[in-house]
Amino acid sequence: MQTLAAELDGSRVVVADLARRGEAERLAAESGAIDILIANAGVPVSGRLTDLEVSHIDRGLDVNLRAAIVLTRLLLPGMIECGSGHVVLMASLAGQIPGLRNSIYNATKFGLRGFGHSLRLELRGTGVGASLISPSYVSQAGMWAESGQHSPFEVPPGRVAEAVVRAIQQDRAEVTVAPVMGLIGGRFALIAPSVFLRVGGARAARSPRRQSTSTAPSVEEDQPDPALRATTSSQSHSSRSRPPSARFKDRIRSSSCRTNAA
Repeated sequence: MQTLAAELDGSRVVVADLARRGEAERLAAESGAIDILIANAGVPVSGRLTDLEVSHIDRGLDVNLRAAIVLTRLLLPGMIECGSGHVVLMASLAGQIPGLRNSIYNATKFGLRGFGHSLRLELRGTGVGASLISPSYVSQAGMWAESGQHSPFEVPPGRVAEAVVRAIQQDRAEVTVAPVMGLIGGRFALIAPSVFLRVGGARAARSPRRQSTSTAPSVEEDQPDPALRATTSSQSHSSRSRPPSARFKDRIRSSSCRTNAA
């Protein structure tokens, strides 16, 4: 983030521990007016509900769900006043597919999807967009990669970055980033939850030691740092032929009516 901020004129990094109450509010206040909010903070919360400490439940809810809602609430008025901007919420395939011993993590991601879709309806006509990104297991970087495990449902971080750029540029409601079987599984779980849970329950019964069914991600695929950072700039240029990181920088620079760094 420091490297990215250095490449964006007038930008800086603000760090916050979103597991602590009041930190989301401080982050929003110190960031000021911004063009784009990407709520990417997340922590894993897995295990049987009866085995989880209440403090672990609170941490998962605070970082994965509350922080994104609070930051959106506090930063959104500036975007609406400007008549432009975008909120990107990093959800998960776990917001579509329930996983074994994953009730709290699933709750945060299902909750984030509901919040994002409802918010999008509220923002109609304001010039501000809201998009959800729902990746499966992300390889090479983040919590899943650090776990040392592997899955046929992995996707590289570059695909997630591309999805973020595409969601902003095309004002997409949701972009799911997963292999074909993950996409099918997500649709199946949403359309026919009773059937999906019967099938998933039967498979789980055959693998009692596993933390999740083979179709449902149960490890946080977002970036491990529970700090959300906001950057903004006021210059413009864009090219879809450039790498996603470069196009994202250009998107931040383009069409900004804000001059303060955040």
